[in-house]
Amino acid sequence: MKPRHDALIFDADGTLVDSEAPGLEVIRQLAVARGLALDSAEAQQRFRGLRMADVAAWIASQLGEPPDAFTERFIPAVRQAQAAHFQSAGLRAMPGAHALLQRLRQPFCVATNGPREKVSQTLALCGLDVLLGERVYCAYEVGSFKPEPGLFLHAARALGVAPAGCAVVEDSLPGIQAGLAAGMTVYALLPPEQAPPAWHGHVRFIDSLVQLDQLLHG
Repeated sequence: MKPRHDALIFDADGTLVDSEAPGLEVIRQLAVARGLALDSAEAQQRFRGLRMADVAAWIASQLGEPPDAFTERFIPAVRQAQAAHFQSAGLRAMPGAHALLQRLRQPFCVATNGPREKVSQTLALCGLDVLLGERVYCAYEVGSFKPEPGLFLHAARALGVAPAGCAVVEDSLPGIQAGLAAGMTVYALLPPEQAPPAWHGHVRFIDSLVQLDQLLHG
């Protein structure tokens, strides 16, 4: 039987937009330029899905710098560098994103830990903004960051759907944790071995949005 959901809530970076890896690489390069020894694999694993303040605080701790002063300088530099990179590199939507959103008949939205400026840019570069309209919710505006469930609960209220009727589509551990905490069905765009064993049986692992489209629409 096809799974039935009253609404779908998507993460943006790494879920709908192929911006997660390049965005984290920008952070890594800026951290390395400040003296941190950090390779790409560790940066991708450590920073994926985290809010920027937590990323900056960790980097400051590794460099032995005062976290508040470092964060105040580092985050604006990251945002500026990411925006320039995304603009010049030409972002793409994740495979199957356009087709899936166009086929959905139930309400759907984006709920992201990123700021409004970033998600507006990345969605527009991929041509997904026209499919989402105003249905984009940002943790900075809601005041709740994944892995807390508040952002997803806010999105469900905005869509007029009970949490139990929502499905979350995520590619990061904090996002998956937030979806589970919100009492929603969670589709995880990552290999099962990357998730805690306790989550197995509660999370539906998928390898692409193309597979999710097939599951939902046959």
